[in-house]
Parts: sequence; structure tokens; C-alpha cells
Amino acid sequence: MENGPGLPDSLVLEIFLHLPHAAVLRAGLACRQWFAVSRDEFLWRELFYSYYRIPRTVPRHPAAVSWYREFKRLYDCIPCVEVQTLREHHDQVLHLAFSHRGHRFSSCSKDCTVKLWDTEQPDGNISLVHSSSMRQFNWGYTQFSQFNSDDTLLLVSGVYLGPHHSSSGEIAVISLENYTLLSRVRNKPYDVFGCWLNETHLISGNLHWIGNMTSCTVLWLNKAFQDIESENVNVVKRLFKIQNINASTIRTVMVAHCRRHDTPDLLLDYEAQSQARAQAQQHGNTQQHQPMLFDLGASDSEEEGHEEDEDEERGEGRCSAYVPHFSSSGQEQIKQSAGAHDRELEARVARMMGSRRTKAPDPSLVTPSAPGEGEDKTYLLFTTGSLTYSPHQIGIKRIMPDQMTTCGPVLGEERSSEEFFDSLDHVIDIHGHIIGMGLSPDHRYLYVNSRAWPAGCVISDPMSPPPIAEEIDLHVIDLKSLREERRSLRAHRAFTPNDECFFIFLDVSRDFVASGAEDKHGYIWDRHYNICLARLQHDDVVNSVAFSPADQELLLSASDDSTIKVWRSPRMVRLAQSPPRPARPRSILSSLLARRHANANSGANSVNGKP
Repeated sequence: MENGPGLPDSLVLEIFLHLPHAAVLRAGLACRQWFAVSRDEFLWRELFYSYYRIPRTVPRHPAAVSWYREFKRLYDCIPCVEVQTLREHHDQVLHLAFSHRGHRFSSCSKDCTVKLWDTEQPDGNISLVHSSSMRQFNWGYTQFSQFNSDDTLLLVSGVYLGPHHSSSGEIAVISLENYTLLSRVRNKPYDVFGCWLNETHLISGNLHWIGNMTSCTVLWLNKAFQDIESENVNVVKRLFKIQNINASTIRTVMVAHCRRHDTPDLLLDYEAQSQARAQAQQHGNTQQHQPMLFDLGASDSEEEGHEEDEDEERGEGRCSAYVPHFSSSGQEQIKQSAGAHDRELEARVARMMGSRRTKAPDPSLVTPSAPGEGEDKTYLLFTTGSLTYSPHQIGIKRIMPDQMTTCGPVLGEERSSEEFFDSLDHVIDIHGHIIGMGLSPDHRYLYVNSRAWPAGCVISDPMSPPPIAEEIDLHVIDLKSLREERRSLRAHRAFTPNDECFFIFLDVSRDFVASGAEDKHGYIWDRHYNICLARLQHDDVVNSVAFSPADQELLLSASDDSTIKVWRSPRMVRLAQSPPRPARPRSILSSLLARRHANANSGANSVNGKP
């Protein structure tokens, strides 16, 4: 290249367009001209769309600086390199949860322990800090945990084996200062899990059967510990009482603090959005399309609930989808004498009672926020249903500021005698069996794992839900507009039938979303481009994944193979393996100034020229 004229840049660029990205980078080291061409924006735009197989209608992420850096982010910053395997658990690991600072995480397992781990060791490895066994409290296993907002308390949810092998749940609160147990709260059914509302209060559930197919769920607000002065202050308060029909119940409660969302929208539904804008312009309507809202005040508004059968009766039992639990005589009645006509009659009576005894919804409580408008809202989210016992709907109930403490009226004293049930504020039907939910870090987006029902299916028997697909769909719900994005993510699979499928926990970071699956892999997608970026190998079902809040290039995965695997990005692995950089030599000027400063200090501290 030095001895004669080189190829023109246009010809070099045309050659590079036919090379894979790794070859382009190597060729760029040949000379300055090739290096400059190897960083061409048009080149990396073409490589980006072709390598990741993204439709060219998808624009680059607004925060991206260049196509080259965006390609590098998706290629080099994904936590897909296994760096450590933790084997301290002795049975299936069901759930992982990071602290908000990211310095610790907790794990729950079928070995009935909850373990705490430290992520800030000097050598970069993760080490076990503490382990608590819950067998002394007659627990079957631990299934879920969550740190409170200031990382001082840990909520642990598990299956409590009470009389007659009833599988109701229980919640324990553990102090992270001295690992003492502060309180225990019953939680029924146990797949309610429970969650924190704020630093000192948590939400639990209870289930009361009204008939063979009808029940009501009571959601309770509990103080995590009892103060000395709490003798005259409530430590528990009823939040909501909701009617359930057709053998379904409220499960998987979580709290979303939906503040005014000034961050830009994700590029989740670009095709549908562009079509909607085009149609609106054709009709002369520039307003945004409104989400489909389900008014629950005048229809089958009450959501369904149910209690599960014993896990041990299902072999691989874990946090499975549950069939309502009845006594032996009641179960015989369901199977033999209570036919479809009896169930339909009971459902009609339940709806009639609910319509007359349910507090009317306030439409102003849950309304889509317009751009730049709205107020801070706190939503209680949960899975529910109206057609069958399998959870197929997302219920939303707004929590008002005066409900965030146990002070005030208790046991529904604020209701009139005619308002026996609370109505739901909003419902989104997923049309499939919901097996997982997770919130984005800013609580704007709700990600939902579900296994779809056949298109056009009709449910005539609540106890016989439709067959579910093996493919898992990952839906995205915008809590700002209260609409489901039409474009869902798909790559992971599950194989268990309706009455045996179990909860698969997912997690969301700033740029990525990850989920477990029954196909022995964890999966990572990019939130903005809707593409699957990595598959994480295990030897059995992957039940849970968790990103570090402090560093999204650190991911954990938990599996039925009794291990927790630690995954880091290729970039972080290279940094950890590279030798430490030597100290930079000081310039002559800085050395002279430092010496003069030292001499001045020594002269000031001396007496008659002596130190």
C-alpha cells in the first residue's frame, strides 16, 4: 500500500459489504485507509440489519451514538459467558432476587432454604453469606423472595404445610442486619407470593370459598414488624376484597410505582404504530389511538380465584398452576353431580350477587396518561381470570395514598354494608395461560410470559381450560397507556399441560429482558429491537433469571439442576482477565509542583530549620 496508489474508498467499502463483521474488523488493521472505511456508518448499518436479522423498517435506538457502537453493544455487552456455578443448594432452585443496590441477592429452593449471596468480593466471584432453613416453621419449600426498597428487610414466601396437608402459603420477614425473623404472615393460596408496598409494609392474600366454583380473595396490608407503640396502632389492614368466579383466584401480586414517564417510548410496536399513524392521517385524526379498556362495573367484572391441589401429588410439583382444592365429598360432587348446568347457574348467581354487592369503579382512578401529563400512581398488579381456573388475565387495581399504611379504618369499615366486594379498575386479557410476570426498572412496562390458547377457542367448562401451546409468548404491556403492545417476543418453550405448568420467573433490565424456560435454557432479548440475543444452557428446567440492578452485564439463572449459574458479558470477562494497567508516569510539571508543595510544608512544620 505504501509503494503505489491504493484502492478507492468506494471499492474498499463495496468489498467490506460482502464480509462478515469479524473480517471487517481484522481488515481495518491493515492500514489507515482501510481502518477509516471499516468504521463507515453505512457499512455498519448494513452489517447491523443483516447480522441481527432486524427488519429495515426498525430505526436505530434513539440513544445509540453510532451504528458501530450499537452493533458492539448487542454483540459484546450481553451476559452470555458462564463464569461461575454455585452448587450450595441441594434441590431445585426456584427463584432469584437482587437487592436494589445489587450488592447481594437471595435464592429460594425446594431444599426449604433461603440463601443470601455477596456479589462484591475482591476477586469478582460470588460467595455465600447466610442460609436460613424454614423447615422449623413447617414449610414445604421456599418459592419467592424480595428485598424492600432500602435493602434492610427480606420478604420470603413459601409453601406452608398445615393440617391435612393443605398447601396454603406463608410469608416471613427477615432482618438483613442480624438475620433474625421479624414476622410471619399467612398467604393463601401460596401462588399469591406476596410483595412489598413500601419499606415497612407488605401485601399478602387470603382465599374464602363461597361455593364450589365461587370464592373471594382478600388482599391484606401487613406491617413487617411490630413496634413498641403498635399496641394502639393497627399492624394489619384489609386493602381489597374481590369476588372470584369459575374457579379462578388472584395470584402473583406485584406493585408498580408508575411515576410520570418522561423517558422515551421503547421501539416495541413500530410497524403497528406506523400503520396507526398513517390511518389517522388519512382520516384527518392526529390523536393517538386509545387502548382497549374493559369496564368492569357493568359486566363480569369480578376476577376469579382458586386454591391448588397438593404439589406432592404431581411428582414434579413446584409453583404449579393450581386446580381448586375441595374436600373429597365436594370433589365428588364436582365430578359427578355438578354438571355444566349447575356450574353455569352458580356463575350466574355469583355475577348477580357481585353486581349488587360490588363497589362501583371510579373511572378516573385508572386512565391512560397523555404525553407530558399524568400523576404518580401506584398500581397493584396480579393474574386472575373470568372463564376458567387457569390465570389468563392481568388485573389492575390502583392503591391510593391513604391506603399505604395500616392506620385508619380496618376490616372494611370504610365500606357501606351494601358494598361487599371491590371492583377491579382495569383488566387485560392475554388469551392464554400466564406463567410469569416482570416489571421494567422504571415500572412503566410489564412483561408477561404466557402459553397461548388456540385461536377462536370457546370455554364451556371452567374446569377444562383449552390446551396450551408449547411456545411461550412474552407480551409487553405499557402501563402508561394501559395497552398491550401487539408485537410479542418468542423463542422459549414449555411442555407441561394446563394442570401441571408452573411459574417461570423473568427479569427486565434497562436494555434487555430475560426469562427461563422448560427447554433447559435461559433466554435474553433486546427490549428495543425484539430479537433474541443469547441462550443460556442448563441441565434441566430454568426457573428464574435475574439481572443485577447495578450492572446489566451480570445475570444469574436458577434451574431444577440445583445450580445457580453466573453469566457475564464478553466485555466484562476480558476486563477481568486483562492485567492491571501500570500507573501512568507523572509529567515533569506535576512532579516539580508536588516537590515544591512538599518543601513548603516541611518548612512550615520546622523550628529553627529542624523538623
